[in-house]
Amino acid sequence: MRLDVVTIFPEYLEPLNVSLVGKARARGRLDVHVHDLRGWTHDRHNTVDDTPYGGGPGMVMKTEPWGEALDDVLASGYETGAHGPALVVPTPSGRPFTQELAVELSLRPWLIFTPARYEGIDRRVTDEYATRIPVYEVSIGDYVLAGGEAAVLVVTEAVARLLPGVLGNAESHRDDSFAPGAMANLLEGPVYTKPPEWRGRGIPDVLLSGHHGKIARWRRDEALRRTATNRPDLIERCEASAFDKKDRETLSLLGWAPEPGGRFWRRPQDVEE
Repeated sequence: MRLDVVTIFPEYLEPLNVSLVGKARARGRLDVHVHDLRGWTHDRHNTVDDTPYGGGPGMVMKTEPWGEALDDVLASGYETGAHGPALVVPTPSGRPFTQELAVELSLRPWLIFTPARYEGIDRRVTDEYATRIPVYEVSIGDYVLAGGEAAVLVVTEAVARLLPGVLGNAESHRDDSFAPGAMANLLEGPVYTKPPEWRGRGIPDVLLSGHHGKIARWRRDEALRRTATNRPDLIERCEASAFDKKDRETLSLLGWAPEPGGRFWRRPQDVEE
């Protein structure tokens, strides 16, 4: 996969050289290019922003530097044999970034990120390139950051770990929280490692039993428990077919009940005031 990032703060992307992303680059699984947007400005102040039409606070990133930068990035990528580019625009007004979307992006051979600053990029830039290549406007959460570079790091790490040969164990991401089709999209339960006792705290006996069926059931129950506590909306969205008989028993003990259609909802007396 090729990855290009156009930014006014190239140094912010240094974490792309470490951890799994750095290893993916070293192994040739990820070809990363970071570009300084100011390299496409033509005034002595390297201006990339201007006041917004219609008034209002803040500044808006200009069309000209972005247009020239993206044209050059696309041209240079094509010249080296890259293909299938997609533009990823981090923005609080984009679609929520989910594990499902991470999987979708991991199947793309070439991603180009446009992390903005100030009040964002002139809308005409996104509209222009949407006529040429797929555009993903992506939000990593319901909050606002000073810029989109942090979102680039989040998306890149989520995508890179899905690429073949990046994780030491190719099956490691199968049961991740939010993995499509995994554990009915439940949160992952708690995990433990050696030593068997630490500061007077042991680990669940079932994990020492060697009984794979019981261990799998325990992990499933813990996933249900954690999801019911931290993300009840995930359970409410699950189809009835996602839960087996044992799941239903566990959910009932946790204060959930099935509706006529089979989906589960929290009983009123169990909802916190």
